[in-house]
Amino acid sequence: MARGCLQGVKFLMFAFNLLFWLGGCGILGVGIWLAATQGNFATLSSSFPSLSAANLLIVTGTFIMAIGFVGCIGAIKENKCLLLTFFVLLLLVFLLEATITILFFAYTDKIDRYAQQDLKKGLHLYGTPGNVGLTNAWSIIQTDFRCCGVSNYTDWFEVYNATRVPDSCCLEFSESCGLHAPGTWWKAPCYETVKMWLQENLLAVGIFGLCTALVQILGLTFAMTMYCQVVKADTYCA
Repeated sequence: MARGCLQGVKFLMFAFNLLFWLGGCGILGVGIWLAATQGNFATLSSSFPSLSAANLLIVTGTFIMAIGFVGCIGAIKENKCLLLTFFVLLLLVFLLEATITILFFAYTDKIDRYAQQDLKKGLHLYGTPGNVGLTNAWSIIQTDFRCCGVSNYTDWFEVYNATRVPDSCCLEFSESCGLHAPGTWWKAPCYETVKMWLQENLLAVGIFGLCTALVQILGLTFAMTMYCQVVKADTYCA
C-alpha cells in the first residue's frame, strides 16, 4: 500500500517538476532573446544598471530550471536528500517573495520617493555615450505612455540646462521638436502615468501573484508528501 502511494506521488512530483523545468526553459529563452535582439533596451535606473528585463528573466529562468531539475531527479531516484533540498529551496523562494511583498506595501511611500529620485538621476545619462539602452528605454516609455519626464516635463530642463525636452516628448514627433514651445509636448508625468497603468492592471498582477504562490505551495506539498512516503517505504522494507 505504501509503495503504491509512493508511485502515485512520484508520478505527480515528476510531472510537476517537469512542467516547472520547462517553464524555466521558456523564461530563460525569452531572456536570452531579449538580450540578443533588444540588447539596447536596458534599465531606467542609474543605481542598478544591470537590472534589465533580459537579465532578470535570465537569472529567474536559470534558477527555476535548477530547482525543477533537482525536483525531477529527486522524484525519479526517490532520493530523500534531493527531495529535501528541493523543498528547502522552494520554501526559501516562497518566504523571500512573501517578505519582499510585505516590505513593499509597508514602505510604499519611501520606495516611491527613492524611485523618483533615482529615475531623475538617470535622466542625466540620457543620450550620453555608453547609455544607449537607458536612452531607448526613456524614448519608448515617453512615446508609448504619452508622458514626459519623471514628475514633470521640466525635469528635462535640468538635464539640458535649457528649455527643451527629448523629441519623444512631442505630441507629434519630428526632428528637433523638443526645442519647440511647451504646448507641443506631453504634460503627463511618466512616473504617475506608469503607476496608474499598473494600478489599473492590479487585478491581473494579483491573479499572477496568487497563481505563482499556489504553484509553489503545490510543489512544497508534493515534495514533503513524497519525502514522507519514501521514509515510510524505507521503514517498511527494513
